[in-house]
Amino acid sequence: MSKRENYILNEKYRPDTLKGYICNEDIRAKIQEYIDKQDIVHIGIFGSPGSGKTTLAKIIANNIDCDLLYINATDERSMDVMREKVGSFASSGTFKPLKIVILDEATHLLQASQVILLNMMETYSASTRFILTGNYPERLIDPLKSRLQEFELTPPSKRIIAEHLDNILNKEEIEHTIEDIGIIVNKLYPDFRRMINSLQKYTLNGKLVLNESLKSNIDFQNQILDELKKPSNKSITIIRQILADSGIQDYTEMYRFLYDKLSEYSKGNDGAIIIKIEEYKYHSTTRLDQEICIAALFSSILEVNKKQII
Repeated sequence: MSKRENYILNEKYRPDTLKGYICNEDIRAKIQEYIDKQDIVHIGIFGSPGSGKTTLAKIIANNIDCDLLYINATDERSMDVMREKVGSFASSGTFKPLKIVILDEATHLLQASQVILLNMMETYSASTRFILTGNYPERLIDPLKSRLQEFELTPPSKRIIAEHLDNILNKEEIEHTIEDIGIIVNKLYPDFRRMINSLQKYTLNGKLVLNESLKSNIDFQNQILDELKKPSNKSITIIRQILADSGIQDYTEMYRFLYDKLSEYSKGNDGAIIIKIEEYKYHSTTRLDQEICIAALFSSILEVNKKQII
């Protein structure tokens, strides 16, 4: 029986070598050096969701002769997991030159678990290396971070991503337009994974067909931007109405949109507003009501710019 081809585009086009991986050339050169030497230090790979952290971690491990343990720390983050699962693997014998532990989303680890991990890094450093990934490196304790060679993944340009999406669609023989790719990139940038998933979501009978709600999401962002550009005492009320009318449930891309468009509405308060965006984006990961969280951010931005209101 022939091997079944992966139907999930995101997995089908996940690169397993550096050749197909899109990243900064300095990072590529360093990772290639590790692969050539068949050895690594303890590594931390950090960046926004969909930036390729897990993919890069697996590329490293899969191209080095090693025994591999993969842990998703979102689900397995307890002290027992560190002691019993990771500790047992790190202390066991191997016929391979090296053992590698990938702790995916390691920034979700409990602090007590991080302390145990820190001890294992030191105890088993002769035979075992650790690769940690995560969105929020500030959640890791300083002694742990100091033992990692950190790589901060920055997203490729929208042009490069659009070209890659176009290439995928061509390989899949899916009819599409450059305009539709542009809408997906502008809406979901820099989350590359969600972009690829969207290609599959909006493909019907071999054609990429975007629905009106996807296109209107861009309109809702621009409506709010227009209000931030000319703030008044009624702005927060108007913005809340725009949010209510949009029907949007996920505001993840709004934080990046506000950052990208900063110069258009900041009125010279760039630094203060960037801090606000980062603060509320961080809070959004633990808030059940995302609409209240994003509305609070808009209120804070308006407050920062309040002195500019005429």
